[in-house]
Amino acid sequence: MTTTDRTKFQELLHAQIGHEFAASQQYIAVAVYYDNHDMPQLARHFYTQSVEERNHAMMIVQYFLDRDIEVSVPGIDPPRSEFSDYKAPIELALDQEKRVTQQIVDLAKSARDTGDYLGEQFMQWFLKEQIEEVATMTTLQTIAERANGNLFDLENFVERELNGSAGKDATAPPAAGGNL
Repeated sequence: MTTTDRTKFQELLHAQIGHEFAASQQYIAVAVYYDNHDMPQLARHFYTQSVEERNHAMMIVQYFLDRDIEVSVPGIDPPRSEFSDYKAPIELALDQEKRVTQQIVDLAKSARDTGDYLGEQFMQWFLKEQIEEVATMTTLQTIAERANGNLFDLENFVERELNGSAGKDATAPPAAGGNL
């Protein structure tokens, strides 16, 4: 199938590849900000988030490959890398996750509206994933507010609660080239 034969759902899904790569780059920029400010636990968390977003993009690529639909990798805008304080990157991350959630909801709706049952099924895992992502960033924002400038408490929370070894999700779609 050529790019001109894509359905509306497939066009939106193709655009989502770029959104996921942009989120990955943004999380790298956030991680570097925290690394520059000697906050290794937050840096580690966001480096991990970056890889996760990259994997999401590659899952979509693999979906197109599996469906024999032509796919390309879109370019992205540069990420934001300057922040006013330690809370600003978390706020940006939460806003980003809320925006991605709406994109995923719109994708699932488009698949359903166009009768693309394979596409609708593919989107189910992403819907579940976004609930987790928004909840995690909301909690992180709350803890950052409660820390009230005590970065040791914030770092300890991130190390204890967020940087644990999460197991591999057996329900996750495969990523082109494999998950990192």
